[in-house]
Amino acid sequence: MERKYVIGLDYGTLSGRAIIADCKDGTVLASAVKEYDHGVMSEYLPDGTELTGTGWALQNPKDYIDVLKYIIPEAVAQSGVSSKDIIGIGLDFTSCTMLPVDENNVPLCLLVKNVSRPHAWVKLWKHHGAQKQADEINELLKKRGEIDNIQFGGKISSELLLPKILQIVEEDPELYDEAASFLEVGDWLTQILTNGRKRSGNLAGYKAMWTPETGYPSKDFLLQLSPKLENLTEDKLGDDITLAGQPVGYLTEDWAKELGLCAGIPIATAVIDSHAGMPGSGVSKSDQMMMVLGTSSVMLALSENGYSKNGVVSGIKGAILPKKYALESGLAAVGDMLGWFVDNCVSWEYKQMADQQGMDLHSWLTRKAEKLSPGGHGLLALDWWNGNKTPYVDGRLSGVLVGCTLLTKPEEIYRALIESTAFGTKKIMQLFAESGVKIHTIIASGGIAEKNSLLMQIYADVLNCEIHISGTEQTAALGAAIYASVAAGKDLGGYETIQEAVANMNHLKDIVYKPNPPMVEKYVELYQMYCNLVEMFNPQKNTTMITLSQLH
Repeated sequence: MERKYVIGLDYGTLSGRAIIADCKDGTVLASAVKEYDHGVMSEYLPDGTELTGTGWALQNPKDYIDVLKYIIPEAVAQSGVSSKDIIGIGLDFTSCTMLPVDENNVPLCLLVKNVSRPHAWVKLWKHHGAQKQADEINELLKKRGEIDNIQFGGKISSELLLPKILQIVEEDPELYDEAASFLEVGDWLTQILTNGRKRSGNLAGYKAMWTPETGYPSKDFLLQLSPKLENLTEDKLGDDITLAGQPVGYLTEDWAKELGLCAGIPIATAVIDSHAGMPGSGVSKSDQMMMVLGTSSVMLALSENGYSKNGVVSGIKGAILPKKYALESGLAAVGDMLGWFVDNCVSWEYKQMADQQGMDLHSWLTRKAEKLSPGGHGLLALDWWNGNKTPYVDGRLSGVLVGCTLLTKPEEIYRALIESTAFGTKKIMQLFAESGVKIHTIIASGGIAEKNSLLMQIYADVLNCEIHISGTEQTAALGAAIYASVAAGKDLGGYETIQEAVANMNHLKDIVYKPNPPMVEKYVELYQMYCNLVEMFNPQKNTTMITLSQLH
């Protein structure tokens, strides 16, 4: 029987990746990566226009197309497979990453008249400039008695779709009127590849407050937010929505020619990048948790019931795996926080020592931190360097480091920062447990899980749980490829169900991090102190961080 292959596209914060995977066993034959030429724009637009205010995180949609045109032909060429044997494409994307487009799906920022208008550009997932609008939405939900409705997730984050749209309404209303549609970029890409208009239920369910039962937020709710938003759903969103693993359409002739593929192959519904990691890592049981550790982190666990509390949301049933909810939360900074520390707070002497040992600074600090006991020499940190997702859902909250003295060394701070992310993860797992989900095994993926054994052992000790490592570094891309195999279906050489594809297309590495009982015991006390610190900076009681965030 002829082998068939699928393409998995994984669009992250700074780059995009394509893999070619064998449908039979998930073997990744080739991978191609390209960084976004414009990166993340937080201070200036491409024409030099300065971004005033705070919280900007914008991108250029042209970068996504340039990446697409490079990574697919490159991966196919590396793999050596015939394009005739490629039966589908799956795609994941950071979310909510939102783009205003015209009636022809042309991004407004690419029109000459709009190049200097910040709100015409892509708002990346970590754009926190809409915190004021998120606050307005939360206040209205409280007044209406709907804040705890599962549809809204307990509290609205500035990273979601509606706050970003409301920011445009309030700060550039003419651009809002000009936009024919507001799209998640994952949906934009699948739409242009298929010349269709379908949207992803995964993206809408987790980031746009959509449910199959109620649709988007009600017209009267939107009207109370702003008169301009009354007809947002029918005018600028649309309700032609598909779930994970379903095809949104088929590759057009033009794009097939551009990418060197066969026209008419199915394109799977786009999913959130971290969510693709769930099938990609093999998580399919109720006692497992997927944990992606990269610039930020994401935790996902299957649930029979919908749930929303303190930043933990369940989205909609079937958004990731059929007939299941998936509890989601995470930390807004892990690798980003460690990177910030290494880039800005480590002395020249340490850099010299690392160079002399032929090591980068992360590896050097890790080696030195391994020799320390839990808590280093009396340090404790809050992991909020990029805001807080759980339990306060507030992008204005910031990091804290307690216990520094004139004798404090960089490796002690480095370890404290790692421990803080483990404590933040434990807090999330406790909320999962409150919802009825008990985790016995964690499957980790992402660059940090592959590279930093100290961090993984600290996590195993703090969480008191076994941690396995996904069999591929490209977990999200493999998950996207798995969805592609299901969109293609059995007749083309794929699978009938996501569960069947998961069972055949992934595996785990032999590495297992097991809790060390003496360390587990030591971390219990430190974790309680962490919880005390979390409560000390509860923004409902202590506005210090918010006030500081407003100083320019």
